[in-house]
Parts: sequence; structure tokens; C-alpha cells
Amino acid sequence: MSEDSEPVATVETGDAPQLSHRRILWMMAIVLIVGVALSLIYAQRNFTLGLIIGGALAFLNYYWLKLSLKNIFDRMAASGEKPRFLAMQYFLRYAALGAGVAVVYITKIASLPAVLLGLSIIAPAVVVEGIIRIFTSNSSKREEL
Repeated sequence: MSEDSEPVATVETGDAPQLSHRRILWMMAIVLIVGVALSLIYAQRNFTLGLIIGGALAFLNYYWLKLSLKNIFDRMAASGEKPRFLAMQYFLRYAALGAGVAVVYITKIASLPAVLLGLSIIAPAVVVEGIIRIFTSNSSKREEL
């Protein structure tokens, strides 16, 4: 490894990360809407409410993570030092999500498996975003040849 390393090629447009976040949020919303619509038809009201609560917690988790990471990187860029209590911020986020799930479990206002399923709506959204990125990056590389 040499001392004179070149930075990795960056995306030419500054909109790519913002577009990716927006697309993931839209995919999360679509997955949640389809899931709620299907559960309204085929499942009990308790299950549908669990999906809605879990989906709301998933959106809250996504925004909280995005904000936390932005603050960490902004502080690192401004001061050049590592932010303190990094693990504590992540623990607090998971503790808050766990508390929300615990409230649902204790009060039995919704189906716990449905809440957990609603929390997982990020997974198909990220998979779809990855597939989109693979095909758009391959098509741009073919145009260069």
C-alpha cells in the first residue's frame, strides 16, 4: 500500500445519496401500504394495527439513524475528533424502539408478530434499492465502453 493513495471515484451528481434515501423511504411506504391493505382483507384488525405501529416505528428508526449519523459525521468533519458516547446513542435508539415494542406487548393493543413484521419493512426497501443501484451502475459502465 502506498502513501499516495487516490480517492475512490465518486458519483458525479450530488443528488445520488438524497435520491437513494428518498427511494428507500418510498419503497418502505409502498411495502407498508401493500401489507396493511392485504392485512385489512385477510387478517384481523389486531394484526393490521400491529403492522401500522411497526411501520411507524420503522420510519422513526430510519430517520433517527439518519440524523444520528449525519450529526456524527458533521462533528467529525468540523472538529476532526471522534464523537464521544457513540455507542450510547445507538443504545438509546434501540432502547426507545424496545420500549415501544414492550408497550405494545404489555398492553396487547396489537399483535406483537405484526409489529415486528412492520419494523422489518426496511429490508425489502434496501434490497430493491440495491438491485436498482446494481443495474444503474452497470448500465453507466456499459455506456463508457
